[in-house]
Amino acid sequence: MDLFEKFSTDMGPLGQHSDMDNTNYYMFPKLEGPISPRMQFRGKEVLTWSLNNYLGLANHPEVREADTKATQEWGLAYPMGARMMTGNTEHHEKFENDLAEFVQKESCMLLNFGYQGIMSAIDAIVGRKDVVVYDAECHACIIDGLRLHVGKRFVYLHNDMESLEKQLVRAEKLANENGGGVLVITEGVFGMSGSMGNLKGVVELKKKFQFRLLIDDAHGFGTMGTTGAGTGEEQGVQDGIDLYFSTFAKSMASIGAFIAGDEKVIEFLKYNVRSQIFAKSLPMPLVLGNQKRLDLLKSSPELKDKLWTIVNAMQKGLKEKGFNIGKTQSPVTPVLLNGVWQEAANMITDLRNNYNIFCSMIVYPVVPKGVIMLRIIPTAAHSLDDVKETITVFEEIKKKLDDGVYQNEEVGQLV
Repeated sequence: MDLFEKFSTDMGPLGQHSDMDNTNYYMFPKLEGPISPRMQFRGKEVLTWSLNNYLGLANHPEVREADTKATQEWGLAYPMGARMMTGNTEHHEKFENDLAEFVQKESCMLLNFGYQGIMSAIDAIVGRKDVVVYDAECHACIIDGLRLHVGKRFVYLHNDMESLEKQLVRAEKLANENGGGVLVITEGVFGMSGSMGNLKGVVELKKKFQFRLLIDDAHGFGTMGTTGAGTGEEQGVQDGIDLYFSTFAKSMASIGAFIAGDEKVIEFLKYNVRSQIFAKSLPMPLVLGNQKRLDLLKSSPELKDKLWTIVNAMQKGLKEKGFNIGKTQSPVTPVLLNGVWQEAANMITDLRNNYNIFCSMIVYPVVPKGVIMLRIIPTAAHSLDDVKETITVFEEIKKKLDDGVYQNEEVGQLV
């Protein structure tokens, strides 16, 4: 059989819907114009709640100036080569030192991308004799990193410390038998539900078990904690996090990532994270542009304050109107409704075409069957009027959903 023949009958769990969306309406939509709360979608202005731009830095004038200046001065090619060979600079090292200091760790390593970065870091940290214990709702990048792990791994129920303790008993026993160690992996903020990882509970278990803790804080960095240093700071357990990972793609609205921890561990990673050893160094415009973003994050606390003003207004308003927003403890705001795929598609079409609201739709298998999640990402760039408008619209579409309106209309008629 031809290797590619299977693709004609099996496009995978998401690709199976590709035949109903050959116009880039639901999947691969095109938002155009300057990055802001209001952008263009198919020639119409829409109020957008789907951008990972928590602090509104994407089009901040100082950020745009820094990005432009760095590109003009250095271009996209410099530095050439991987960091270990010819791709290191004083600017890379300064940025790493500043990041380490900000998240209260000894040392830091830049990564070109978040997804591949944490995958490769996990691959470098744990070997055949080691055991990994991870939260059941960890992001796909962590799961894919664990697929590279040739040793044993155990999963614990989401944020369930009793379940984690049971798995740690198994993991510690097996690791001791093998002569290996134990790594626990969880997230600071879970990107779909918005709930915080119970970092305090995990760190407390260090008193009973010997393990190291890796946190993916992609949604917590810049948004959580007094200074924005993340979910560990928020819960007062930053010292108990052995390896702190985050991406620049969320609060800093950019590209790249970093991992921070004890100096000897980061030194090991610099010589063993294959996705960095065998890849070109992060280009200078991204290094200098991200440095400016970090500087603003530290010097402009009003950005985080504005974010939380919008978050609190949105979440309080939705709850007052009877919406289920789950157990979110972060800016991530899931709106949970009851319905099936066809109803979700019709509702999103109605939102975009007739109400000019653009937000992400999440359905099975990401959420259980019969559940529709509308995922709202508030940012510091939004206004309270944006919040008010959205809540009013959500009341109207929920009534339509409850009345069965979205069962009766064909997607094609609405698009």
